[in-house]
Amino acid sequence: MTSPMVRAVRGATTCGNDTPEEVNEVTQELLLAMMERNDLVHDDVISIIFTTSIDLTSAFPATCARGIGFGDIPLLCASEINVPGAMPKCIRVMLHAYTSRARVDVRHVYLRNAQSLRDDLPG
Repeated sequence: MTSPMVRAVRGATTCGNDTPEEVNEVTQELLLAMMERNDLVHDDVISIIFTTSIDLTSAFPATCARGIGFGDIPLLCASEINVPGAMPKCIRVMLHAYTSRARVDVRHVYLRNAQSLRDDLPG
């Protein structure tokens, strides 16, 4: 078995509406899918960086993550740069974790309308 390495797992999702309830729902859905698809447990996670498009201002994704037990993990929120034509109402995640998976075996997760950002990845 390979020794655990630090790997970055990417993910993104979108909201239909900018409400605290929806930001909470989609953030938690994305994090749980990222954990499940990469066979990660809580103690594997080192830190998580969240970015949101400028049209999402109702809630911090980091606060949403605390709601499913990530309160003891370093979390950071930032705003995406406002590039014309960028995906609206989008939450992006970079999760750093220890895993035995090779870099090419890490499963990045793109949900909802964000699937179109990485149509090269399996759903």
